[in-house]
Amino acid sequence: MPFRLLVTLGLLCALLPLHHGAPGPEGTAPDPAHYRERVKAMFYHAYDSYLENAFPYDELRPLTCDGHDTWGSFSLTLIDALDTLLILGNVSEFQRVVEVLQDNVDFDIDVNASVFETNIRVVGGLLSAHLLSKKAGVEVEAGWPCSGPLLRMAEEAARKLLPAFQTPTGMPYGTVNLLHGVNPGETPVTCTAGIGTFIVEFATLSSLTGDPVFEDVARVALTRLWESRSDIGLVGNHIDVLTGKWVAQDSGIGAGVDSYFEYLVKGAILLQDKKLMAMFLEYNKAIRNYTRFDDWYLWVQMYKGTVSMPVFQSLEAYWPGLQSLIGDIDNAMRTFLNYYTVWKQFGGLPEFYNIPQGYTVEKREGYPLRPGPRVEKCLPLLLKSLWNVSTEGTFEMYTCLYFTRIKDLRDHKLDNRMESFFLAETVKYLYLLFDPANFIHNNGSTFDAVITPYGECILGAGGYIFNTEAHPIDPAALHCCRRLKEEQWEVEDLMREFYSLKRKRSRFQKKTMSSGPWQPPTGPGSLSSPENQDQVREKKPAKQKIPLLSCPSQPFTSKLALLGQVFLDSS
Repeated sequence: MPFRLLVTLGLLCALLPLHHGAPGPEGTAPDPAHYRERVKAMFYHAYDSYLENAFPYDELRPLTCDGHDTWGSFSLTLIDALDTLLILGNVSEFQRVVEVLQDNVDFDIDVNASVFETNIRVVGGLLSAHLLSKKAGVEVEAGWPCSGPLLRMAEEAARKLLPAFQTPTGMPYGTVNLLHGVNPGETPVTCTAGIGTFIVEFATLSSLTGDPVFEDVARVALTRLWESRSDIGLVGNHIDVLTGKWVAQDSGIGAGVDSYFEYLVKGAILLQDKKLMAMFLEYNKAIRNYTRFDDWYLWVQMYKGTVSMPVFQSLEAYWPGLQSLIGDIDNAMRTFLNYYTVWKQFGGLPEFYNIPQGYTVEKREGYPLRPGPRVEKCLPLLLKSLWNVSTEGTFEMYTCLYFTRIKDLRDHKLDNRMESFFLAETVKYLYLLFDPANFIHNNGSTFDAVITPYGECILGAGGYIFNTEAHPIDPAALHCCRRLKEEQWEVEDLMREFYSLKRKRSRFQKKTMSSGPWQPPTGPGSLSSPENQDQVREKKPAKQKIPLLSCPSQPFTSKLALLGQVFLDSS
């Protein structure tokens, strides 16, 4: 969710000053170290329960103390929790789990898997763990980060998803069989988020492996969605990927759409792509014009802008963070406070909340322990309420034994499922709020210089970009394993020019050795003739610009200033 980008840009400590004088629960001053330990205890209770009762299944069923496969039989919770282990400082367990995953996970299986979920959880989790391997003390192979077992696993998983993109529009099916490709009877209807949530992982994979196919298909899908927006600038909820026609024409910022907007912003920052940010800013104008009512964001008909569903969905909780990221702090604060009132009313965020009635929507009363605004979307003065609504609220009061989904927030009945994102997202973000010295918050004062087949590479300087499953990606890694085509052409042109001059000079020297000192010829056809001088000047390559994030001496504050100014909406 986009407020995580504030974490990735190293700004979390500035936004959330965790000093001992900050207001704490019941008016006491909080001790960050105390809360860190409590969050760790939450994590290990859930993590150990999964290992003891559910591994190698995808997820834990806490009420029956067993496991079940949910998204594809990948030992999903273990993949999702891997980078959280390192963020909590457990290097030895990170190393052990890396070996376990290499020995046990197989993607060549006859399973129908969600393209969206496999990407954000499996591909994203493996890429993040791959890029963090050296920090975790794993003995990396020669050529890392451009090679490695976790990178190969991520690539294998992503290749299993590529058949889904083979449609007339370039927008992917929602489900693919990992062994056989898209089933003949597969529905062509895919949600908007299921089409537009690939650029972060796929662009990273293309940069690390050198295979452009992943980034290419992600960009095509984003472009097709952009071209499919309505005349008033809105997108619907579900679209037919074969015909490009909208099947569900409700437009909003919540379920089925949310991470599409998120990835336009994150993709823009990760790739320094102004076009992606321009797309989002245009959407943002339409969203403000047609869906915003009293700091709530409703669902409207995408072609007319008329209200179709006056509800708030828990998956909309990322929006205040996204507003903060683009500098719209006042609106972010007001939206956040609306969402916080819902949290206080129920002790969690119901999946659907009827705004006019001020109550939950039938059959949408559940709360699956998503991060929501309580962890990643908080703003500077809300630290006290943040703690109250996370650990001392729903998690410890109602799920202290199980950490399971809440089936109904009206009576807090429990469901029998602990989603993998509880360990990947919820606990991770909560822990980072109380650990300002964590390496994730690096402000660029330290970094690692790594020698790759393409030269020296700077990693670990901060600026991590989290995918929508909270897996951190080091943006500098995208510059480690590839040379820009212009740079390759420049070297090739210089080498051709050098050897051409060397051969011609050698011939001139042989001709003039017996007839006295050599003088540079000036006649037609000579190197110093006007026509050949013009040719040499034309072949001289243009001055190559230094890529962003390529210079370790550049102050991190300068990078942030640049990143903050590139995408300002001048209007």
